[in-house]
Amino acid sequence: MHHWMFNCHEVTRLVSESLDRKLPLHQRMGIRVHLFMCKFCSRYRKQLLLMKEVLTRCNESDCPEDIYEPLSEKTKERMKQALNHFQDSNHVH
Repeated sequence: MHHWMFNCHEVTRLVSESLDRKLPLHQRMGIRVHLFMCKFCSRYRKQLLLMKEVLTRCNESDCPEDIYEPLSEKTKERMKQALNHFQDSNHVH
């Protein structure tokens, strides 16, 4: 019998892998169960899928040049604070 209950670390790795290859059934089912219970991993999966879609569209057509604009210092600082808050909340496994 396969181990199909995954923790957040395993799910984020497998979700990322699933963008490149089809996962075995037991892994797909384990991911679904975890995503049903974990809003953080569910959000991570949605973000990965959105990034994949955006990058696919950019490859298929001309991307606006402003997509490559560097982030402002204010935005970088806000992102750092959000990541620190997320890590401090012990939601990173």
